[in-house]
Amino acid sequence: MYSVKLIGMFCLCSLVTSVSSADSALTLRYEQPHWLILQSERLPAGEIRINYLEAYCRAGSTVADWVGHTVIPHRPEMLSINENRTIVELRDVLEDGLEVRHTITAKNDEVNFRIVAHNRTGMRSEAHWAQPCIRLGEFTGFAARGGDLDDYLPKCFIFINGKLTRLPNVDPWALQARYVPGQVWCPKSVPRSDVNPRPLSSIIPSNGLIGCFSGDESLIFGVAFEPYQELFQGVARCLHSDFRLGGLESGETKTIRGKVYLIEGNADDLLERYLRDFPEH
Repeated sequence: MYSVKLIGMFCLCSLVTSVSSADSALTLRYEQPHWLILQSERLPAGEIRINYLEAYCRAGSTVADWVGHTVIPHRPEMLSINENRTIVELRDVLEDGLEVRHTITAKNDEVNFRIVAHNRTGMRSEAHWAQPCIRLGEFTGFAARGGDLDDYLPKCFIFINGKLTRLPNVDPWALQARYVPGQVWCPKSVPRSDVNPRPLSSIIPSNGLIGCFSGDESLIFGVAFEPYQELFQGVARCLHSDFRLGGLESGETKTIRGKVYLIEGNADDLLERYLRDFPEH
């Protein structure tokens, strides 16, 4: 009788652990016009919303009018989502004919992005970069909108001289641009004339990882793309690692990869995983 009870208890514990793990795993949802939503019971608000994609952009954007020059209109479409809501396939068709397909795969504590851009037209596409706008107000313990839009900054970080540096404790902090506020960090490989028209920092980030801590600091969020155009802190309590396309000639195909991390642990754990996943950076 005693051994039977133990077996029963073991089975019940295994079932509870399995259900709990399933409930906390990341899943995906897609809402028109272009919202990718990461969901998990582990998240402070149960979800993180990503404007995916906010915009495809032309070069020469740093001092240009955002609507009149930079943004290339696109038409988004969800092609499929699997039964477990862990794989979403999307297609964007840009006004100039460029087709971009996205395969987005959620795992326990990360989301992988595989992006394939193909120019089927007879003309060059001027799409140089694109913006996944990740809304992190509620994740960091603040409102989704309204109030002081910089209140979440002390929860956010980039890497400078190889060290995690919390915002806005970055000196100098740029204040002047065509549009304010916000902050842009541009890698050496990207022309400084081709980034977001928000205040552009003179600081070169150590790598392409940007992230933040949850309100209680039990979770760490990070995002990176390869190749990346810029890191950006914006006015929607958002963080960006915007990916680079660099324009596509007729018939040309380019592949981009990216990753969102949502981990329990410390910043060293996040950095170790990032460096393993993006050795180019």
